[in-house]
Amino acid sequence: MERLASFGNDPFDKPPCRGCSSYLTEPYVKCAECGPPPFLLCLQCFTRGFEYKKHQSDHTYEIMTSDFPVLDPNWTAQEEMALLEAVMDCGFGNWQDVANQMCTKSKEECEKHYMKHFINNPLFASTLLNLKQAEEAQHNETAIPFHPADDPPRPTFDSLLSRDMAGYMPARADFVEEFDNYAEWDLRDIDFVEDDSDILHALKIAVVDIYHSRLKERQRRKKIIRDHGLINLRKFQILERRYPKEVQDLYETMRRFARILGPVEHDKFIESHALEFELRREIKRLQEYRAAGITNFCSARTYDHLKKTRDEERLKRTMLSEVLQYIQDSSACQQWLSRQADIDSGLTPTVPVPSNSGRRSAPPLNLTGLPGTEKLNDKEKELCQMVRLVPGAYLEYKAALVNECNKQGGLRLAQARALIKIDVNKTRKIYDFLIREGYITKA
Repeated sequence: MERLASFGNDPFDKPPCRGCSSYLTEPYVKCAECGPPPFLLCLQCFTRGFEYKKHQSDHTYEIMTSDFPVLDPNWTAQEEMALLEAVMDCGFGNWQDVANQMCTKSKEECEKHYMKHFINNPLFASTLLNLKQAEEAQHNETAIPFHPADDPPRPTFDSLLSRDMAGYMPARADFVEEFDNYAEWDLRDIDFVEDDSDILHALKIAVVDIYHSRLKERQRRKKIIRDHGLINLRKFQILERRYPKEVQDLYETMRRFARILGPVEHDKFIESHALEFELRREIKRLQEYRAAGITNFCSARTYDHLKKTRDEERLKRTMLSEVLQYIQDSSACQQWLSRQADIDSGLTPTVPVPSNSGRRSAPPLNLTGLPGTEKLNDKEKELCQMVRLVPGAYLEYKAALVNECNKQGGLRLAQARALIKIDVNKTRKIYDFLIREGYITKA
């Protein structure tokens, strides 16, 4: 098989002769000491002793030909390749067309030889099985399947769902835009030629190595997305919301370490902390029972019922004080009534804001159902209600101000107003709040 020509039957598929630049026809000569690329000569140039640069006429050589049997004494290697190419072109089973393209064998000979040596041959069958398994393994390394059992969503291009899925295309199991999408541009003008100097050749090899490292980083990021199931972002967020607020904060903080731990270990870590939180809350409840002198769970149920009743009475007294406080202000009274309606319907009540005399203030923003509300603490919710700012925008402004403060070592109000282009009064309130809560520091 070493004598088998490494190119097809078409002479235009072979590189030209290095001596006369004519297209090579078998048999031809390959220098065993020169290359890569292979140094090929036709028989005429070889008999003349053609020499070029490092190639000398006394170098060892190989005769490249396909005129020898491989699987069957009556079939040459060239005919074997012609049969495979004909089956690929005409399709399996179209033996008459295969025979017509080969021109040297009949329909029956082609069918019998192909079935015997390429279909029913156990050596070839095991080889094809190994190739298929290797291809599937490579596919598992690169493709990013959609894990849920239901059909993956197929959003329109540049829609909100498409942006949530980072441009993922379920039909192709890949992304519209890859990480480091223009990494291939550095290779488009590289061409390895024999006349390159050693320094230039080493430089081109270094560029290729850098490109390989960028491909590895691309595959690493795809693997993280695949292993952690991050394509279905909405389902991921729903699973995250089942944890208490304290565990959600931990989840948000530890998310950057998920790529190190792996999906199973990361989930175990979060679940263990959720269990720890539940145990601590249960221990605190038991300690409350003990401080109240309760020794059995029957008394604990009575205690919980009475505590709930006391809390309801305290809430009623609080509502009465609010009525007395705002009874003189129709706008504030209307806000209080709206707040009570929210409480009765099970929604998050808005915080009433006393109105200034002579000026009618806008009612607080109702955060019920707005995206990002679950990521805010109570003080941040109150701020968003007061300044009438949606939680998503507040989180973006907060992240921008915190990042700039970390870079500069402090932040001034003028810098904050330059970063977020909104009403200056709202910027002032957000800036003062972040200073007061310790998220940022003054420059």
